[in-house]
Amino acid sequence: MADLLALSANYIDKDIFEGPGSVNRVTTELSEVADGISVIESFSHVVSFKTGDGLVLFDTSLADLAEQVMKSLRGWSDERIHTVAYTHGHIDHVGGMGYIVGDAENRGDPRPRLVGHENVSPRFDRYELTNGYNSIINMRQFARAKSLAKGMAGAPGEATPRFGPPHFVHPDVEFSDRMALRVADTEFVLHHDKGETDDHLWAWIPQHKAICTGDLVIWVFPNAGNPQKVQRFPREWARALRQMMAYEPELLLPAHGLPIAGKDRIRTVLDDMATALETLLEQTLTMMNDGARLNDIVHAVKLPQRLLDKPYLRPTYDEPEFIVNNIWRLYGGWYNGNPAALKPAKDSALAAELAALAGGAGALSRRAQELVDQGEIRLACHLAELAVQAAPEDRAAHAVRAEVYGARRKTELSLMSRGIYGWAEAESAAKAGINEDPGETA
Repeated sequence: MADLLALSANYIDKDIFEGPGSVNRVTTELSEVADGISVIESFSHVVSFKTGDGLVLFDTSLADLAEQVMKSLRGWSDERIHTVAYTHGHIDHVGGMGYIVGDAENRGDPRPRLVGHENVSPRFDRYELTNGYNSIINMRQFARAKSLAKGMAGAPGEATPRFGPPHFVHPDVEFSDRMALRVADTEFVLHHDKGETDDHLWAWIPQHKAICTGDLVIWVFPNAGNPQKVQRFPREWARALRQMMAYEPELLLPAHGLPIAGKDRIRTVLDDMATALETLLEQTLTMMNDGARLNDIVHAVKLPQRLLDKPYLRPTYDEPEFIVNNIWRLYGGWYNGNPAALKPAKDSALAAELAALAGGAGALSRRAQELVDQGEIRLACHLAELAVQAAPEDRAAHAVRAEVYGARRKTELSLMSRGIYGWAEAESAAKAGINEDPGETA
């Protein structure tokens, strides 16, 4: 059993970062972090409380990991599962619930009570409505370029894999703003706040002076900007973190990353996360109110490096630039301030016109290669993209596009960026006849 609290204290107190895998471990192993409280490190974690009248669980992890999670849980306690709370409706938090229900039935236990915010069920309905789309973007986000090469992303005649568990298990107890649960002598005060999602809850457990944060704390930069997912809420997220601070918790239990002990240590972490979000919000809204275009704002807004260097704020999953885009979308809509983009020409028509002016798609590709060599990789991506839009069957243009996005992928820190660039790289590599699968190791 790992000493997770000692690990987190070492990283926080000494500002140590040993890579994303060191702080976001997926072992399915259980660690008891306080008397009657355990954390199963999974994707996401399962946090469990002994109450004297059965276990209370926060989250259930993925469907594929549920059997191993339950095996670890049963190695710690054979008590029935009294209540499960979804911190929110993302599939890595709810996917294992079907297995938990089946386990209770096999044991002859009562069906566990399932608690969630009132927006969880509408989320499940939306997942069913957009299941193919969500499957595709998750393959792309998590750098599964091999799926593209095999024709899994919506190619004719190919079935897109299902997104999520075979069946979503809906909460049978819902709340809107705040709810108090009591199981035996243990009280759980559930709060709703928007953040990564609009259906998020976090819990204060006064008996243990503990906070279950869900994905409001994830040991990477807050996932408030994901370019392929629905709206996130950085202002409300920061406010929730400051409300947690007001309780002066002594134990913090996140759904990803390491649990944290110590009032001062927890306050520092929560304050740094809230400050980072508030700083992005303030700078972006100031420029919006001054009439700046989105493109100008994206390139101007910056965070202090001291925050980005924290082991719990590294942009290895989401990143600040994406959050700026999401702030614009939340407060300003989808028009980016460029009049030509309001009702644009087809990408292929614009590309063909620019290619003709430049002397053909080959000229655009050659210049893209030159720009990569000069370190102007953002601009190189635009030209490589224009080249294949102008000549979609040109193998040479696709070979350059694969090269450019491959180079871009290697410069990126965040998984989201590497996934998208690796996907584009693999797409053009396949069309150019290059037998590589670079995105799989992105």
